Amino acid sequence: MWPWSPMTERSFTTLLRNYCTWFAENDDPDSPYASLWSNMPVTHRSSQMFGMVSVLDGDVPDADALLTAQFDAISAGVGVEPVVNVQEIVPWMTSWMPSYSWPSDPRGRYKNKAGYLRRCPTDHQLATIYRYLSGTDYTNPTACVVLTGFGGRVNSVAPDTTATAQRDSVLKASYSAGVWQEPDEDETHLAWVREFYRDVYARTGGVPVPDEVNDGSYIGYPDVDLADPAWNTSEVPWHALYYKDNYPRLQRIKRRYDPLDVFRHGLSVQLPGE
Repeated sequence: MWPWSPMTERSFTTLLRNYCTWFAENDDPDSPYASLWSNMPVTHRSSQMFGMVSVLDGDVPDADALLTAQFDAISAGVGVEPVVNVQEIVPWMTSWMPSYSWPSDPRGRYKNKAGYLRRCPTDHQLATIYRYLSGTDYTNPTACVVLTGFGGRVNSVAPDTTATAQRDSVLKASYSAGVWQEPDEDETHLAWVREFYRDVYARTGGVPVPDEVNDGSYIGYPDVDLADPAWNTSEVPWHALYYKDNYPRLQRIKRRYDPLDVFRHGLSVQLPGE
């Protein structure tokens, strides 16, 4: 866990750039880090600190040294010492898995928006992330961007093998207004996360249009804003951001198994011709 109070824009963007660069440089499916899972939930400044969790199979040779090397690479040049730095060995099923749940409040209200990353975000994107998460006009300690390690063996699958076409990304970013309780707060929190996401992707029409850095979005966090021209000004349709070239095949499957469009929602696969 790193404290927010001494974080400057330089130290903040160095930390995030180091984290993202590390994943870009350790993306080989046969890497000693192939079994590593890592998450960096960068919460709003009002939370006072934010952190990173890395989990590696304890049976991997030199697991302790590998985790230490990852931490050293990510913290290099940041200039802010962590206030918490703990490494421990715990049972996977009985200790680690039950401890991890996000969001942890099943009755809470929240909105997630996502984007795949093929490499480190641009300087513009990092500066925008800092501006929104360090701002004082909106204070929600659970608001955040979460950077989750991707790639590895996930990327050894061909893009057209499954519905998921993103097979050369190294990170998945999720943008969230966190958790709030009251419906009358919806407008405030939704506006913040929508504007945050739009400004991060301002140079590609407010959405993560596939290019050398971005690679569309993740359907596991369905976001109807991608189908709204008020928020998606890229002229790239929502289904191309989620499924890319796999969408026509999904439409054919839809026609075969659900020709009456019984199963539908705001971002469901549409029948061919619709």
